[in-house]
Amino acid sequence: MTASALVLSEARLWLGTPYLHQQSTRGAGCDCLGLVRGIWRALHGAEPEPTPPYAPDWGEADGAEPLQAAARRWLEEVPLAARLPGDVLLFRMRRSGPAKHVGILSAPDRMIHAWSGHAVAETALDHPWRRRLVGAFRFPALPPES
Repeated sequence: MTASALVLSEARLWLGTPYLHQQSTRGAGCDCLGLVRGIWRALHGAEPEPTPPYAPDWGEADGAEPLQAAARRWLEEVPLAARLPGDVLLFRMRRSGPAKHVGILSAPDRMIHAWSGHAVAETALDHPWRRRLVGAFRFPALPPES
């Protein structure tokens, strides 16, 4: 199975997981970042760095881009035009705000993500989402099986 197929297979296991801010437990609760963290753990083991606590309005006052910076540290950035199913998508919810939402591309026009008030779901990557899209990242290559 390809790495992208493994990402999608794992992401689909999270479908229906309730939204819970700052959580990352399949079936019990997660937020958008928790979904990506859970996929990382399933594919790569321990998370590469601790996730600091974050409030729903993080980054809005100081203009910091902690989510984008972390994605650049641990994932492979790819041009938006080269995004493929299994890639992590990064969204800026307000034009002047930080990037603060992530999802997993599941098809050219669909994504799997968690958002406030909704369980993890596969939804359309329609115009309202596409206009907020600011980055695409690929999980690192999986180590060869022994």
